[in-house]
Amino acid sequence: MDSILSIQHLEKSFGDNKVLKDISMDVHKGEVISIIGSSGSGKSTFLRCVNLLETPTSGDILYHQQSILTPNFDLNNYRAKVGMVFQQFNLFKNMTALENCTIGQTKILGLSKEEANIVALKNLEKVGMAAYRDAKPHQLSGGQQQRVAIARALSMNPEVLLFDEPTSALDPEMVGEVLQTMTQLAQEGLTMLVVTHEMAFARDVSTRIIFMDQGVIAEEGEPHQLVNHPQNARLKEFLSRYRDESHV
Repeated sequence: MDSILSIQHLEKSFGDNKVLKDISMDVHKGEVISIIGSSGSGKSTFLRCVNLLETPTSGDILYHQQSILTPNFDLNNYRAKVGMVFQQFNLFKNMTALENCTIGQTKILGLSKEEANIVALKNLEKVGMAAYRDAKPHQLSGGQQQRVAIARALSMNPEVLLFDEPTSALDPEMVGEVLQTMTQLAQEGLTMLVVTHEMAFARDVSTRIIFMDQGVIAEEGEPHQLVNHPQNARLKEFLSRYRDESHV
């Protein structure tokens, strides 16, 4: 099976600080991969490299066997196809929910406003936000803003969605509504790469979990196997902290 994304020997340094060390992995269609690990283990930097918000120091990232690091690579099209949902929502504050979901379609995909509106409304409906189509971000709760951000990413018709700790900026009571939306997308077969601290989501929704520690992939595997029978000492320690908090 061909991979959508193939990450090969990826490294990233900030000055003398090597944050990612020789990361290699493939992402196949329909996979939901949760990336877990302590703060500072390199998870978010890894995701930002995949989206080229950070430029890798060395290694390569292939999208359908083509390197995204070549000079003439169409980055706008790539970012439409490999969408990103951020921790802090990153919605345009002066635009309505609907406009946030149409602007990328008209500017990057070249759709007409009418076509973009149809797609945007379908995706706002999907995440339970169609009733708020005319609301500006400041009129929405954090959970609602994040669901609009997911609808915005979906409106670009992505092949893969990258989620960078999508619930970490939310109040606890809003986490569930965003995780429910993500679970629904996973069930519909959307390919997802999720940096998360939500261990129940990682265990129950993922097809694979990757545990990162100090810039390397320390262990990866099928969720229940990895959560119930971790091999890596650091992973055992990491999971024991979460068991206390969330009864995983």
